[in-house]
Amino acid sequence: MMRPEVIAAFSQALLTARAAGTPVTPPADCPTYAEALAIQTTIQSSLGDVAGFKVGTLPDGPPMLAPIPTFRVFDSGAEIPSPDMAGVELEIAFELIRPLADLPLHRLFRPRLVMELVDTRFAGDDLGPLQKMADMQLNDGLVLGPVLDGWDGSDFGTLQVRMTGAGRIVLDGAADVPGGSSLGNLQLFLDHIGDHCGGLQPGQHIITGSLCGLPWFPAGSTVQAQVDGFGEIMARLVAR
Repeated sequence: MMRPEVIAAFSQALLTARAAGTPVTPPADCPTYAEALAIQTTIQSSLGDVAGFKVGTLPDGPPMLAPIPTFRVFDSGAEIPSPDMAGVELEIAFELIRPLADLPLHRLFRPRLVMELVDTRFAGDDLGPLQKMADMQLNDGLVLGPVLDGWDGSDFGTLQVRMTGAGRIVLDGAADVPGGSSLGNLQLFLDHIGDHCGGLQPGQHIITGSLCGLPWFPAGSTVQAQVDGFGEIMARLVAR
């Protein structure tokens, strides 16, 4: 049974943090998985349209899911209003190009190189997995890079990557998709999303996990990456 008071407390705290632009202390009670999804629904209703979703494994039970708001989607190279420190994760996404149907995945989706923007609305270094999930799994937006045209449905497990930012090399060499299979992560998402936050719709993207861990960059940084087969992507972080 869900606890309306926990959903309300988390939703209010997260809305307050977003309005003020500064993290807040999370409520004392940790949400359940179902409550975290309900909190996401409440927050997303205040943020507008959904541009896509992120997916990842949790220590136990069903996967982490979180919506990505449309108003925080940027083209590669655009200036991105950012907090003092922003996380940037390089990922492979899949864009749904037609309504879901009983078809092979390569006829429903096209791969795209993206960067996920990361921020937290809760203060503290010891947040639990479901507290993070309630906070959209720390998502703060998405940068859209090049599409891989002519995709034949092959999986992505290990890719050759070079990523730099704020004057340092973040990654230069082989990088593994979390779990070893981007298609496996996509299918995990499809198996669990249902109608959460409107369900998956054409034009939305599913991001499948970071190739580079979670590096953080100060506002004013330019983060660039190149992935063999996909091309180049850039995030220009500017102070809000």
